[in-house]
Amino acid sequence: MRSTPFRLTGRAPAAAVAAGCLIGLLTAVPPPTGSTAARAAPVAAETNTATVFYSTKTKNWSAYHLHYAPDGGSWTTVPGLRMEAACTDWVKTTVTLGAADGLQATFTDAAGTWDNNGGRNYDLGTGNVTVKDGVIAHSDPCATEPAEPPAPGNKATVYYSTAALGWTTANLHYRPVGGVWTTVPGIGMEAACTGWWKRTVDLGVATALTAVFNNGNGVWDNNNGADYALSAGTSTVKDRVVTRNAADPCAAEVPDTRAPTVPAGVTAKADGVSVVLTWEPSTDDRAVTRYQVTRTGGTRGIFVSDVGSTVFSDAGLEERTAYTYTVKAVDAAGNVSAASASATATTGAKPPAATPGKPLGTDPRKDPIYFVLTARFSDGDATNNRGGSQHQKSGNAANDDPMFRGDFKGLVKKLDYIKGLGFSAVWITPVVLNRSDYDYHGYHGWDFYKVDPRLESAGASYQDLINAAHAKGMKIYQDVVYNHSSRWGAKGLFTPKVYGVRDSQWSWHYDEPSASFEYDGLTVEPKSGKSYYNGDLWSTAEPTGNTCVNWGAPTQYTSPEGYRIYNCQWPSPTSGMFPKSLYHNCWIGNWEGEDSRSCWLHDDLADFNTENAQVQNYLIGAYDKYIDMGVDGFRVDTAVHIPRTTWNRRFLPAIQERVTQRHGAEAARNFFVFGEVASFVNDKWNRGSVNHSAQFFTWKERKEYDADDTKAALEMYDYEQQQGTANQPTSTNAFLNGNTYHAPDHSRFSGMHVIDMRMHMNFGDADNAFHNGKDSDDSYNDATYNVVYVDSHDYGPNKGHERYAGGTDAWAENMSLMWTFRGIPTLYYGSEIEFQKGKKIDCGPTCPLATTGRAYYGDHVAGDVTASDFSRVDSATGAVATTLQQPLVKHVQRLNQIRRAIPALQTGQYSTAGVQGGMAFKRRYTSGATDSFALVTVSGGATFTGIPNGTYTDAVTGERRTVTDGTLTAAAPGKGNLRVFVLDGPGRIGVAGPYLK
Repeated sequence: MRSTPFRLTGRAPAAAVAAGCLIGLLTAVPPPTGSTAARAAPVAAETNTATVFYSTKTKNWSAYHLHYAPDGGSWTTVPGLRMEAACTDWVKTTVTLGAADGLQATFTDAAGTWDNNGGRNYDLGTGNVTVKDGVIAHSDPCATEPAEPPAPGNKATVYYSTAALGWTTANLHYRPVGGVWTTVPGIGMEAACTGWWKRTVDLGVATALTAVFNNGNGVWDNNNGADYALSAGTSTVKDRVVTRNAADPCAAEVPDTRAPTVPAGVTAKADGVSVVLTWEPSTDDRAVTRYQVTRTGGTRGIFVSDVGSTVFSDAGLEERTAYTYTVKAVDAAGNVSAASASATATTGAKPPAATPGKPLGTDPRKDPIYFVLTARFSDGDATNNRGGSQHQKSGNAANDDPMFRGDFKGLVKKLDYIKGLGFSAVWITPVVLNRSDYDYHGYHGWDFYKVDPRLESAGASYQDLINAAHAKGMKIYQDVVYNHSSRWGAKGLFTPKVYGVRDSQWSWHYDEPSASFEYDGLTVEPKSGKSYYNGDLWSTAEPTGNTCVNWGAPTQYTSPEGYRIYNCQWPSPTSGMFPKSLYHNCWIGNWEGEDSRSCWLHDDLADFNTENAQVQNYLIGAYDKYIDMGVDGFRVDTAVHIPRTTWNRRFLPAIQERVTQRHGAEAARNFFVFGEVASFVNDKWNRGSVNHSAQFFTWKERKEYDADDTKAALEMYDYEQQQGTANQPTSTNAFLNGNTYHAPDHSRFSGMHVIDMRMHMNFGDADNAFHNGKDSDDSYNDATYNVVYVDSHDYGPNKGHERYAGGTDAWAENMSLMWTFRGIPTLYYGSEIEFQKGKKIDCGPTCPLATTGRAYYGDHVAGDVTASDFSRVDSATGAVATTLQQPLVKHVQRLNQIRRAIPALQTGQYSTAGVQGGMAFKRRYTSGATDSFALVTVSGGATFTGIPNGTYTDAVTGERRTVTDGTLTAAAPGKGNLRVFVLDGPGRIGVAGPYLK
């Protein structure tokens, strides 16, 4: 099922609900409510100018030049304009921009050293603009207060703490009581001591002032809309607490003049045309705040970049070129260490793009599946990690655990771990570029034609992962979403335009438009400084072309912070922002009703109108790309929310056609498509609704419907509901005919297999799962293809919201059943060590991921591991070696060995006729020279009658039985234990473990 960061409770008007859910997630601070200047719409002048101030504190250059280009204009001649001294630690220059409303800028000493914002250039606006250590703000750092009336000359000294905000500059925007507000953004405050900013202002005859604060770049603190009431004298403001007549918070602090220690252990390592630089952390008497990396070499001159960690990834370099790096440490006071010893690395050739792969093309029932949330499994490249807008609010920042942490590089490195467990297929979460507030899981697709860059690295693209898996004989099943996009729409199909409202308390939320910037989830937008840029347009009047209903009208709702919520602040199905031809425009009311097809699941999952040809072609074209790359199958998210007619007419035939065209008929026959048809009840048919039951989607249509897909969907829904459960097709494809295997009849197969939701729901107890599962098997086209799991990234058994916590013995029993009964056993990552058992699977950004069922697993597989064959680990070091010794690991390794060696357990039909016992059954598969017949009993004894005579060997103990009267009795004492007596079998497989003995 799709994974969303939060769920609605109750049903308010849709626009208000959508906006309300958003506000609970936001972390930025609002602007002032009292300042008319803050509300005023900017008015373009005939000729715009910009006065650019540049901080010299940490540079020590002999000269400073501004090299710039007005937006849409040409660059100045190198080195640009000479900047003049402005005040201590600042230089400035004023440039004329004409009609341009901004400029691109870099700075240089005219002697070969440049500051070009890490290769991105600085994107500056008009008016007073400051650039200090890579941070852009908007104030005059050298400004002095205008003269105030001389008497009585009241003054206020204001100290403001940014320790909890992370601001690198601070402005005081204020008005004396009875006076007027300063011009936005106010006056620049001075660094007083670590974490504190200071400014003294004249109040004239006033004895108090009203104040708000901002970072000069659009983020405000207005005391939750109440503004701050300060008095003459000294006041401190920290964490929204005002202390009047306060002591100087910096009085006892000795000025910091000591530089950090020199970075040591600097190491440079080249990989193709990239270099990764690492070093040991420096120390400081206060704290090291950042590092300066200087690179020389190549034809591009000296390059200087600020880095917040002890790892610097330098990509896109010249081929076969030596580059030399040094590192300096900088503290909060601007003290700079001496340069480190240099480190040199020589790049190689630019790696060629990975060649497209080809599916392995074998029967998917032979391949047990290991399911990973890619972003939470293993981190191979720290440079693509991203925390997003919820990094602080979620608590992930406190754990140094960004939501996008794992990646393809980490997964490639741990394929041997998965192979060593015995799995030959890996199901990964969606790979397309996502866009939401909490999108690490992949179900908020935005650009369906692009792989999310937060998952890829140099030499570890998605194609590289597919190829690496295939080289080890392992398949990749890609999670795909046809039902919905992100709330921001789908790039290349439709993206809604969202406008702000008139209330200035929301201005911090709406980013300025940036025509040169395109969201990709990884790149930092220069004006906002965010990689999760929304691209919203702040507007103070209803924009031309607006389609949103009741634009800007206040609702009765407020955000958790107390801010008024307005219509059209957020995309929603009833807002009018989405065209009805491409998106459905309603909320689901009945989850087992027809509207579950034609309405939105949730406010951050914009529901495609999948019966529209334009939408169909968009999605088919997108997923053709991944078929061409050689993936082995698709796990289909939210399949139940698309009508079966659309699957059978459009999407499933398109998959078969493309795989056949690119990879051949055999690959197409075994391209594994399994759908999530979420039915969270224990009955055979989901509350009696055939249209919402998993097995329904495994069948072709039974009659012709209207040529129009929308009409056809409604006709099919009504027809099948009227037919009811008793008149649905049945199949014997999963069942033996006595003891005989028979060729299955797949002539009415739709092309989509499914996740076994009924077994999943009943896995609180293996016996319940077994009996409920087989009770449904005649209603699937072929239940031997059912994907069977205990828990997942959405739910545990019985629709539990926690990862399975039934105990190690119960886990072993569940596994023993899954690996021998019909269907394809699937394990959610970490279950082999009961990872996060009992933890809430998903709580969105209201709690840290580290406390949930989606916690980062990489610490448990850290180290090196090699596996030469499935279930065979040749070597392991570090934490992964400890993980591989856990009892359930040993159990699943042997189960995979046994299943892989006995064809009947992979592809066989089954029967319980003539079988007396709890979880006991017989299975057989016959094809050509292969005839595999097995008798299975789980966690107890069983008697099998009417079976073929002959010699049977138990795959667990090696015990041999000769049957002459058609009867065999077996005991499997102990929970999770197993007996698998195979006619003319291979003998004992593997070694005795904690459960199989």
